[in-house]
Amino acid sequence: MQTTHRADSNPRLSRRRALAAGAGAVATGLAGCLGNATDAGDGPVAVASFFSFYDFARNVAAGTPVRIENLVPTGLHGHGWQPNASVTRDIIEADAFIHVGPGFQPWADRAIQTLDDDNIDTRLINSREGVELVDLAASLDREEEGVGDRQGLDPHFWLDPLRAKTSVDNITDGLVDLAPDHEEQLRSNGETYKTETLDAIHADYRAMFDAAPRRVVQLAAHNAFQYIGVRYDVEMRPLVTNLAASGDVAPEDIRRAQQVIAENDIRYIANGVFEARRPAVQLIEETQAEAYFPVTPYAGVREDWVEAEWGYAEIAYNINMPTFEVVLGNKSPEAAGPDGWADEWRNFA
Repeated sequence: MQTTHRADSNPRLSRRRALAAGAGAVATGLAGCLGNATDAGDGPVAVASFFSFYDFARNVAAGTPVRIENLVPTGLHGHGWQPNASVTRDIIEADAFIHVGPGFQPWADRAIQTLDDDNIDTRLINSREGVELVDLAASLDREEEGVGDRQGLDPHFWLDPLRAKTSVDNITDGLVDLAPDHEEQLRSNGETYKTETLDAIHADYRAMFDAAPRRVVQLAAHNAFQYIGVRYDVEMRPLVTNLAASGDVAPEDIRRAQQVIAENDIRYIANGVFEARRPAVQLIEETQAEAYFPVTPYAGVREDWVEAEWGYAEIAYNINMPTFEVVLGNKSPEAAGPDGWADEWRNFA
């Protein structure tokens, strides 16, 4: 069971008692944010700190009274986002908080500390529990990206669909603890999602990467994709190392990218949907690459994706896979995605 309970000599403070108490019980960082307690509805509510795990949870909870909510606003990257204190209230009001483990989202760590300090009974579901992490790539900024005791581990494990299955297990256990009367449905949903969705994505990725004529991907984005490289024996070469890189790229980084692109005869590169465009534009201007196409580490969603009810799987098949087909040389942009994909995403603004 991956749900954390706080066991100490002080009684836990329920969410509704905390809210009714106003700023008294959870004053730190929450001044002016608390109001009257409200009913959560027919079933328990779990809020998620990151889109990927929100999507896993809503698939596990399908057909049960458990309601899953995504804390990250539409259009924002779930890693670089810094919410205001009202989000901690949302966590306090919820019955459970699904998070990505310590060290990845500082705001989530602070919210968890507030829950601990004030003995609030929101359950904690650590989606990273038991996942085998790999060392940071040399290209990753340890201060910006790393997790672990010495910030030496890459946190982006959910890009690997097989590692993501452990998260589904963690979330399933946590939701069963939250709604034990619906254990059979929750566990059935979790197993179905792992076999019919994550295993299918893995098989399609494996076939695509095995067929690739080259083993190098040039990213204009930061390197959130090392786990795909590790799983499918592909070298991911980022241009920038952190989410704050929005201006011109350092000359030495451009020179390295120019060399990679020339040596591997790369015509197309990948750029993050929720990241700055300038590094990608600079690469197109200063190398033989002709265009960039989208990738995303499932860290956020656009409004049109929400309207289309896209989740982890839909983003994999409509964004990441077509781009990897193109940048690896498997297919032309026109043949990689659905009709109109190349026109929509070529050098997207």
